Amino acid sequence: MKKYMFAALCATAVSVTGFAADTKVVFIDMQKAIQATKDGAKAKKELESEYNAKKKKLQGTEEKLKKMQEDLEKKAMVLSDDVRTKKQQEFQEEMFAYQKLVGQSQQEIQKREADLTKPILDKMAKIIEQISKDKGYDIVLERGANNVILWAKKETEITDEVVAAFEKAK
Repeated sequence: MKKYMFAALCATAVSVTGFAADTKVVFIDMQKAIQATKDGAKAKKELESEYNAKKKKLQGTEEKLKKMQEDLEKKAMVLSDDVRTKKQQEFQEEMFAYQKLVGQSQQEIQKREADLTKPILDKMAKIIEQISKDKGYDIVLERGANNVILWAKKETEITDEVVAAFEKAK
């Protein structure tokens, strides 16, 4: 039984090796590519501006909550149980509203980022496809934070080539 499993494993290894020898595999760092384009830089700047505006608004609310909490802590001993309970409830409601606002802001920023980068990604996908056809690449992998390319020869990276073609295609 072990002989058959070993033979099957060897046959699989030989067929994969034969496949890999004939296959042209390259990779691209999409985040780097997007940020290297003029459109990507413009989108990033716009997104940062919107993020900073939301952050400033949230910081104002956060300061209000801190002051509310400090006042509650200072006056807790002199307030009656009913008043203290009411103020704690008000603080918790304000905190809940703040947390909801933070969540909404994060979702809005993520949606805005997707809206800004989608046209860039669509155009880049067409360019990657054309470059792959022209150069005979069989597979284009993406390298990034969520992808598993631990190492590859520098010659197999096409990020700069895609960026140049993207900018030229304008």
